[in-house]
Amino acid sequence: MKELTNYFTNKDIIFKQIDSITPKEIGSRKKIGIYHATSIKKEFYSIFIIDAKSRFLRKNADDLMALNDTLSKHLDHNFKKKILLISSPLCSKAKAYLKENKWSVYIDFM
Repeated sequence: MKELTNYFTNKDIIFKQIDSITPKEIGSRKKIGIYHATSIKKEFYSIFIIDAKSRFLRKNADDLMALNDTLSKHLDHNFKKKILLISSPLCSKAKAYLKENKWSVYIDFM
């Protein structure tokens, strides 16, 4: 959590509240970090952290978007900002697909 706060502070985003959600709560078996946060500008963020060795493909992007929809339904909230923090290689088609759907992708996390 501290690394997450420091990472976004360097990007000039300050959170008022950050809460973690386990994937099991929303019915997923994936190994992924899921957070929902509120900034001091009253913007709501859904943050997904993926730390894998294999490449993140277009199929994984579809799964991530479905997971975000499930999170929205679970919390009864639509998020203004959707962020993916990833440390593994990212397929260019997956990155373009996420950008089309208004996701922010940061590859340099961890």
